[in-house]
Amino acid sequence: MTAADPERDPYAAAGVDYGVLDPGKLLAQRAAAATASELIKRGAREVEESRGESAYVVDLGDRYLATVTEALGTKNLVADAVRAYTKKTHYDAVAQDAVATILNDLSTLGARPLCLTAYWGAGDSAWFTDQERLADLVRGWQSACRTARCAWGGGETQVLRGMIAEGTVVLGGSALGFVGKNELLLGSRVAAGDAILIAPATGIHTNGLTLARDAAARLPAGYQTIVPGDPAGRSFGEALLEPTPLYGVLVEALLDAGVEVHYAVHVTGHGWRKLMRSTRPLRYVVNELPAVPPVLSELVRTAGMSTEDAYGTFNMGAGFVIYVPGRAVEVALAAAQHAGFSLSNAGTVEDGPRSVVLAPLGLTFSGESLAIR
Repeated sequence: MTAADPERDPYAAAGVDYGVLDPGKLLAQRAAAATASELIKRGAREVEESRGESAYVVDLGDRYLATVTEALGTKNLVADAVRAYTKKTHYDAVAQDAVATILNDLSTLGARPLCLTAYWGAGDSAWFTDQERLADLVRGWQSACRTARCAWGGGETQVLRGMIAEGTVVLGGSALGFVGKNELLLGSRVAAGDAILIAPATGIHTNGLTLARDAAARLPAGYQTIVPGDPAGRSFGEALLEPTPLYGVLVEALLDAGVEVHYAVHVTGHGWRKLMRSTRPLRYVVNELPAVPPVLSELVRTAGMSTEDAYGTFNMGAGFVIYVPGRAVEVALAAAQHAGFSLSNAGTVEDGPRSVVLAPLGLTFSGESLAIR
């Protein structure tokens, strides 16, 4: 991929250009693959197909082990700005976002989380002297781990003066999970005839906050601008801070109910193009779109994005996507509802060419638009 045209791509203009980022990721993937033989010396082997997925899987013989490292991004900068007028730190919600961005990726392989370690890197030691903010961060982190039935195993706290801006913090971490031998979800399992089940997003989640912060500067009252159509009448900043659901709970519920899940996708960077994360020559035809959270509609309007750019960048209402055979749809919907999640039967998988077709919008993303593996 090549650098995006900032005149056309507002996200690239805000500083996040996947056309520049993705080639580096591919280079790293290829170099990393050359180290897989080291596992054999430990009596294990890699699941080669998991390279390029949202988590990496190792075959230990009797079960699989999955691992992932992720980070929140810049959402905590929104919390810092919003605190000025709400008088709340919002770091309990930010903590859930950080945990969710790690564990949701882990769950796409069918992994059940065992433990998570935190990484908190600050620009100065003074960041940790704000006891209210720190307490909210710790409380929210613990609560999210409990919800996900995952142990918080410790982590690393760093002060990187000169590398991270003073007064800010980078929140991320790693997680380890196990996958039953009959529960591993891989792109090769997706097949023509599968149903596309979508779990709705609650808001922007953790992707696109750099552009959202840029857009806030253009709103009449900045972050305090009321979002048109927001059910709670919230400001732009407050709506951006709606936390991300822990979709791993949903995946576990489906697996525990005996649903034949083929694959799962966490809709983050690259937006709806992620639906074709599998490299198989398949068309993902979506006939029913979820409602777009009002905060995203306002962001798209303010940023002047086209519909194609919006759906190719943000979740636009789709938080998590699950692929199951057509015969398993009813059981999947019931199991999800029992676990407190709503799933919509939004479309079907057809034979190729590899693409995502958003029928209600007359929009198609070709396979060439997603080069991440």
